[in-house]
Amino acid sequence: MHEHGPRFTAIELCAGVGGQALGLERAGFDVVAAVDIDPDTCSTLARNRPGWYTVRDDVKQMEPVNHDPLNSADVLSCGLPRSPYSIAGKQLATDDRRDTLRATLDMAAYIRPRVLVIENIPTFLRAARFESARASVREAVEDLGYEMVSSTLTATDFGVPQRRKHGFIVAMHPDDLSHFTWPTPACKRCPTLGDTLYESMASAGWPEAADWAAEASEPAPLIMGGATGRGGADLGATRSKALWARWGIYGGSIGNSVPGPDFRRNFDIEPRYGLPKITVDQVALLQGFPTDWEIVGGKTSAYRQISQTTPPPVAAALGRQIMTALRRSAGRV
Repeated sequence: MHEHGPRFTAIELCAGVGGQALGLERAGFDVVAAVDIDPDTCSTLARNRPGWYTVRDDVKQMEPVNHDPLNSADVLSCGLPRSPYSIAGKQLATDDRRDTLRATLDMAAYIRPRVLVIENIPTFLRAARFESARASVREAVEDLGYEMVSSTLTATDFGVPQRRKHGFIVAMHPDDLSHFTWPTPACKRCPTLGDTLYESMASAGWPEAADWAAEASEPAPLIMGGATGRGGADLGATRSKALWARWGIYGGSIGNSVPGPDFRRNFDIEPRYGLPKITVDQVALLQGFPTDWEIVGGKTSAYRQISQTTPPPVAAALGRQIMTALRRSAGRV
């Protein structure tokens, strides 16, 4: 028992590189289990949080009864794979073999958590073509005796230097939900792309780093690309790459290292030769990860892990509100 009573626990499905789970941990939850199908991802989780019970398995096929830490938790959280709901992924939703929504709802029925959190791209919350998917969530929530609310959170509101939005569904018992409110913006001025990456860009002696940082005077564009089966590591489709080029970054591939003392920008030649690239470690900074979070795997795998995640500061802000609701419901705040 702790000073304020028992700790609240969390299980993360489709855990990826660990952004959502890390955010819940920062909010005060004990992460008792994290599940993902990808071997490099599970190695990343085990490397950074050896105390978490990491399960490498397909959430659509796994048997939770074989894993004691999956028996119960206060919060069950899942960041659904984005591809089944994106235009690039043909928006097949639950008909896409990569989708895990039904499996997540089955796990909720098994675990019966106090709180269910589902994260995806904002269009999941409002697009007409996903109404049947949302209806399946409502049905599962009602079977648990819960009510659900939904909202979109913007990464820049929580200090993440990237124009990124996340759609969240939060479901819990009406008594708990009555104490829940969505997080409000936590910063007046979000760091810019240049603010965030200047030190890194200058670390190998690039003489133009300060000039580049001054010109990169807004938060970064949405980090895209890296979806399973899509190919190598780059910053997304043509339009996305053009946005990065506006801020002096070549988006056709991810760099192996930061610019050195001999690198010079040249806007008159092909961008891949005239603009710097960002590295996986820099993408992690733009996603709000701490510098000591080690991503296991080759460059393509590492970028896939970090590009698809929920930034920890966003998940932490939501987690703190959930924590407050649970404590107020228990009369501990």
